[in-house]
Amino acid sequence: MTCMNGRERDVELRHLEHFVAVAEEGSFTRAAARLHLVQSTLSVSIRSLERELGGKLFDRSTRQVELSDAGRALLAEARTALAAVDAARDAVAAAQGGVRGTVRVGIMQSLALIDLATTLTRYHRERPQVQIIPSTAPGGSAELVTRVLDGSLDLAFTALPGRYPAGVTARLLASEPLLLACREDHPLAGRPAIPLADLDGERFVDFPTGWGTRASVDRLFTQTGLRREIAVEVTDIPTAVDLVRAGFGCAFLSASLTSGSRADALALRPVQPAPRFEVSLVTSTERRPSAAAKALVDLVLTTHAVPDPVPLTERGSF
Repeated sequence: MTCMNGRERDVELRHLEHFVAVAEEGSFTRAAARLHLVQSTLSVSIRSLERELGGKLFDRSTRQVELSDAGRALLAEARTALAAVDAARDAVAAAQGGVRGTVRVGIMQSLALIDLATTLTRYHRERPQVQIIPSTAPGGSAELVTRVLDGSLDLAFTALPGRYPAGVTARLLASEPLLLACREDHPLAGRPAIPLADLDGERFVDFPTGWGTRASVDRLFTQTGLRREIAVEVTDIPTAVDLVRAGFGCAFLSASLTSGSRADALALRPVQPAPRFEVSLVTSTERRPSAAAKALVDLVLTTHAVPDPVPLTERGSF
């Protein structure tokens, strides 16, 4: 880039890569580990970029690293520049008969409803020069969608009900009803099926807001005018099962979610109407995917997509 006095200054791609890593991780320590660098090298790289651009990119404190106003302005441009370089590399690789690069994939804590491991194994066998980087998100499916929107993920597997926000496309891959899980001595356990209205005021063990199952259940209760008490929130299914068994409340789970979680000691009963666990593949509509990312999307849709699904963008509010 050219500064006002006409002297050429070069911002190296590695500086932009380092900047994006720190911005996404919110930590120099985590970013250094992700980049396989010592932290001092990463700090020097960021200071060099700040000198070249003439502004502070991060507000640093002893507890956290946050983007400054200048850093927030740079982040989108840095991602665009790096994406353009990746696209150029893709073009060269394709011309030489190969696909290379990195695909950043967002996954949920539990994804047993589809056989993603087999799909990724096949992809890696067919394209060994592509690196796949999977990651989860504390904020669940909602955070994964946000990360697809901001470009930190190329694609994500999510379980949000209803309409997805502008800027992404969601394709339904699989769907199953959620079941009511309760102790075997619970009054509802002896019934073959449970009307949803009978759960009004019931205590529940649930997952944080933003998780797919939580969003699906919350949405159904809101639509029907029912209420429920969230006794405790947890971030993993085995703990939810243990707490239900201990009597903290009921939970909405499913066959795939409870696989291997010792739920055999609980009563699992269908609810009418039932919230659903819907796994979708989410991609950006604002950015052109790399050749490596597109190949993975195509493989997933060929292997898992529900034929001619009702567009998720037509299923109510996000």
